[in-house]
Amino acid sequence: MDRRRNQAATERAHRLAAIYLGTLALLYGVFVGLDRSAPGGSSSAVETGLVSFTAIAVVIGVVGALIALSPAPRAVELRPESFTVVEWWGYRRTFPPVDQLEMSVVRRYPASFLSSRDVEAVEVGSRAVGRKTYQFEAGLLPARRTRPLPIDR
Repeated sequence: MDRRRNQAATERAHRLAAIYLGTLALLYGVFVGLDRSAPGGSSSAVETGLVSFTAIAVVIGVVGALIALSPAPRAVELRPESFTVVEWWGYRRTFPPVDQLEMSVVRRYPASFLSSRDVEAVEVGSRAVGRKTYQFEAGLLPARRTRPLPIDR
């Protein structure tokens, strides 16, 4: 078995989640400051709706972080009989061998402050098992058949 870590895509996902949560925390702080400085702001947090607002902010933060982290799997495992993607949450999704899969690069993200190396959004699958899109570090997957991107004319 050949196990390959998906370092750059994981790095990108963590940094995107951190930026998202930091921005959300900043906005939350601004709104709480406005709430507390408004007329009646010295009332209890329950009366001003601050408790409800905080609960909504937490839910939005958790859901947003899950969405940012989910497309970047931890690793891939290449075996002669299968191709396994170890998703961010530890779930293992098994596909047929790489030579039986259709893989197409949907988008490329160049190296930047989000990741030290290029990252590709790759659609993986076949008619028999369905398709799933993941973010992989460029060069992580072996040479493969690719399907060209459609070009609008």
